[in-house]
Amino acid sequence: MRLGEPAERDAALQGELAHGFLGRGFGQPSRPHVILFVLSREGYRVRGAVNGQEALEEMDRSPADLVVLDVMMPVMDGWDLCRELRRISPELPIIMITAKHETSQKVKGFDLGTDDYLVKPFDPPELVARIKAVLRRYRIAADKRIVLGSLKLDRLQGTASVDGVNVHLPPKEFELLYQLASYPGQIFLRDQLIETVWGFDHEGDERTVDVHIKRLRERFAAYTHLFRIVTIRGLGYRLEMESHD
Repeated sequence: MRLGEPAERDAALQGELAHGFLGRGFGQPSRPHVILFVLSREGYRVRGAVNGQEALEEMDRSPADLVVLDVMMPVMDGWDLCRELRRISPELPIIMITAKHETSQKVKGFDLGTDDYLVKPFDPPELVARIKAVLRRYRIAADKRIVLGSLKLDRLQGTASVDGVNVHLPPKEFELLYQLASYPGQIFLRDQLIETVWGFDHEGDERTVDVHIKRLRERFAAYTHLFRIVTIRGLGYRLEMESHD
């Protein structure tokens, strides 16, 4: 079964995961019910809303732990909903769903604050997997210590180590690596990294990020079998952990 096929009417889908998950939006009127069923079967508590404005009102009444939203919704579309959700809840995990494949649309979504981007049509297991991955990233980010395999970062001490070997990092390189490692697998645009690591008043350009990424790659060149920082063409960077099955 494939979900999110183009339809005459898009609906919003909201959900409540275990301790309150939220999501929205897919294709035909029957599609949200399929999504609700699939996520409920996975153990998530799910709520539904038929448009972006109703979703905001539902969030105001009872906040959720994660939002899945469709770009094409009535009353308030997914772009505006994502922008408003990010404004009122900066730490809320958001997954955006759309029928558009263009890189520019993905950039727009990430600029507005979405954590992941899923293109229709898709299979239910893919949505479930992405939900689990996004929630896992946020659990990592909530801690001040990151342990990803043999990579260990301590935000309070400002220390990094791999395989028990300490790696000295200048403050900005540490903050950049910590940001990427806090959300493994998540794409960060260059300007997002600039704002997070260097601040809104930074007067440099995006090349600053590229230079620091290059230095991090050089410092950890001997550990690419454990993790690596990947360039996503036209978007930015993400940290990937290597699997050893």
